[in-house]
Amino acid sequence: MKGPGAGPVLLVLVLASAMGVVYAKYESRTLFGRLQHLRAERDALNVEWGRLELEEGTLGTHSRVERLARIRLGMHSPAIGSVVFVRP
Repeated sequence: MKGPGAGPVLLVLVLASAMGVVYAKYESRTLFGRLQHLRAERDALNVEWGRLELEEGTLGTHSRVERLARIRLGMHSPAIGSVVFVRP
């Protein structure tokens, strides 16, 4: 590009390119911030999931179920003489 109109055209192209770089950098930083937020949220959810799994394991233990059956439902183990074994 030679001639008297080349200077302003190149200036516009350089400015457009600079604006593109600024926008790309802004978008990159915005997306990085969002990524960091999502990672923190994921980590918090993983901690909560682990806590819930531990709680589930605790609530389902044999001794807890037996204790609740005795206390809440008034259940008890049968006497040895009242147990009947059925053979196929």
